[in-house]
Amino acid sequence: MSSYVAISKGAAGLVPPVSLALWRWFFAFLILLPFVFNGIKKNQKYIKAEWKKLLFLGFTGFCICGIFPAISGTTTTVINMGIIYSASPIFIILFSFFLFNERINKYGVIATIICLAGVIVVLSKGKLINLVSLKFTPGDLWIAGAMISWAIYSIYLMNFKSNFDLVTRFALMTFFGILCMIPLSIVENFYFSPVSFDFNFFKYTLMAAILPGIIAFLMYAKLQTLVGASMTGLTVYLIPVYASFYGYLFFDEELLFYHWIGGLLVIFGIIVANKNSFKSL
Repeated sequence: MSSYVAISKGAAGLVPPVSLALWRWFFAFLILLPFVFNGIKKNQKYIKAEWKKLLFLGFTGFCICGIFPAISGTTTTVINMGIIYSASPIFIILFSFFLFNERINKYGVIATIICLAGVIVVLSKGKLINLVSLKFTPGDLWIAGAMISWAIYSIYLMNFKSNFDLVTRFALMTFFGILCMIPLSIVENFYFSPVSFDFNFFKYTLMAAILPGIIAFLMYAKLQTLVGASMTGLTVYLIPVYASFYGYLFFDEELLFYHWIGGLLVIFGIIVANKNSFKSL
């Protein structure tokens, strides 16, 4: 997701946000289709049983988490986007506990506190007094909405028992996410900002389709099957670390001492989390 945050910022003003999200997943689906077509055809009877879940996951994880960061990138910084998005593990833990009774032991508590401390260091620029005067832009609110949607997607993905293999299920969720975005894209093109199929369009949509699209989503889903939703969610705390570097390298945003301290705390927290932090009851 950190690379999509940077891509969204780079595409701001060049590719309309809904179009970026829609065509990103459309290209990703086309790339995957040859590999999953036979599996879908042979097991199409399962789609009828699972389509509601696929639609829900497509809407929360692909539609909302595709469109909102792209809108956010028009009015806020890459670093702000990364910091706010990194709060999603807190919501993953809360939703997992209240909805699916997934509990957290002492290592999970310690890891969450350390990671959160790292985020606060970056957010406050190393001075806690700065939290009092912290100001948020409309872009910050859009990325906050994406963050909550990602948390919901993560816990339901973990608890979705599908008859399809990992890649095929991913392709189907992509397809349903595209269906959700088509009407929004039509409205955007006719009433707000029509898309131009130029070099910038293909550069940003293809980058978004491959790097934070196919590769990142499949790795995230695979990790969930191994360690659970809550523990996997802690990896999101790495987003402000990567976002800070992206902001520095590509958007001339400052990378200061407190970014390094916050980043090290986040990494240390994730190391602590690897002590079999979570267990589902």
